[in-house]
Amino acid sequence: MDSLLLNTCVFLKRGTRVVKFNRRDAIRTTAVATAAVMAGKTVNGAGNDENDYQELCPHSFLTEGSDFYDVSRGNPKPYTLMGQQRVDAGLTQESWRLDITADPFVENGVVKEPASALKQFSKADGNPLNFKMLAALGETHGVKFIKAMQCLNIPQPLGQGLWEGVPLSVVLRQCGVLKNVRRVYFRGFHNNDPKQVFQSSVSYTQAMETPPGELPVFLAYRLNNQPISLERGGPVRMIVPWAHGFKSIKWLQQIFLTNDYRVNDTYALNNNDPESYLKTAAYLDKGRTEYKAGEPVVITGQAINGYSGLARVEYWVRELVAGDRRLEDNAPELQNASWQKCELADQPIWEDVLPKGTDPRGILGFSQETGRPISWPLRYGMISFYTVLKGLKPGRYEIRARTVDRNGFAQPEPRSIQKSGKNEIPTRRLTVV
Repeated sequence: MDSLLLNTCVFLKRGTRVVKFNRRDAIRTTAVATAAVMAGKTVNGAGNDENDYQELCPHSFLTEGSDFYDVSRGNPKPYTLMGQQRVDAGLTQESWRLDITADPFVENGVVKEPASALKQFSKADGNPLNFKMLAALGETHGVKFIKAMQCLNIPQPLGQGLWEGVPLSVVLRQCGVLKNVRRVYFRGFHNNDPKQVFQSSVSYTQAMETPPGELPVFLAYRLNNQPISLERGGPVRMIVPWAHGFKSIKWLQQIFLTNDYRVNDTYALNNNDPESYLKTAAYLDKGRTEYKAGEPVVITGQAINGYSGLARVEYWVRELVAGDRRLEDNAPELQNASWQKCELADQPIWEDVLPKGTDPRGILGFSQETGRPISWPLRYGMISFYTVLKGLKPGRYEIRARTVDRNGFAQPEPRSIQKSGKNEIPTRRLTVV
């Protein structure tokens, strides 16, 4: 393997201009030409560049709402309700209502006083928050940012979107003075069946106080500049930027404030870590399984820039021989392997990837002066990575990819157990004939 020639494709920096080409065409042409030279190919102009560019970086920056990986719960799933059933369930903008109530719970020696709010909102009292009221708050307090969705127990990203809505802190301030509130719980519609109730929570501080540079918990009602579809949890869902998807409750209809400090999210009761943050992780694309000798092997994937940040993505090529056993993620062979650095995709041309009419200066995490991200990759976002292998002799191979976070931990560390986030090292197998 020491003699294996490993070539990496590098995109030229954005901003290049070529006569008779727009910026995207110019970038694609130079990028593909660079890759082609390194792979021993000849490029005969821009006519065939599109396929080559897509091969190197095949992912859409924003995921269409219909293309998100779905992990919806409920029987039947709420988005399957139609007609009057959908209206009765409060799953249209016109019929949507939100209760915000204080929990009267006390427990001797544990919770001394109940939570209280100067003003509460509820359907029972005839004054719930409705969609027009939420949208009105959004006109003056609205936020939007780009976030990837990642499930705690599924080894693949769910998608990435531009989410828009109102911070939870702004909504809770409509309740006036709050007392004895230590946690904020939220629930979505699940047919009002107690067995189907699904709830998550954040601490009072997480709800009300956002550190500089961080993103707030918020009630989202738009995705990629469109109303959030019922399949994606609309008309309103909760978004917790730093957390796995189970915190971002779909079909939001209830918020309740409690003085009970114990976390009893549904995920906690199911033996998961309810406080697990979005993990930094690499995901390999499947790709082809067979190549001819001398043919360059294109390796692509996506990485999530999680709570601990993303320093780099690495890959390792292992040639398989008869009798080789499956390697665990903590195997000495992986720990002592010669991991090589993948290339991360450069920033896109923002006016090309954002919904039409979106000013990036109004997106959290972007500079209000330049319209460029304050950091790259985007915090809690996804980024493509890629490399090209040349010179693989005939045989069977395993390709592994892993992230290294900004604390120096290589995937699957620092969280190698599934209950705090499934984070195994992805593997792709292929044959060279």
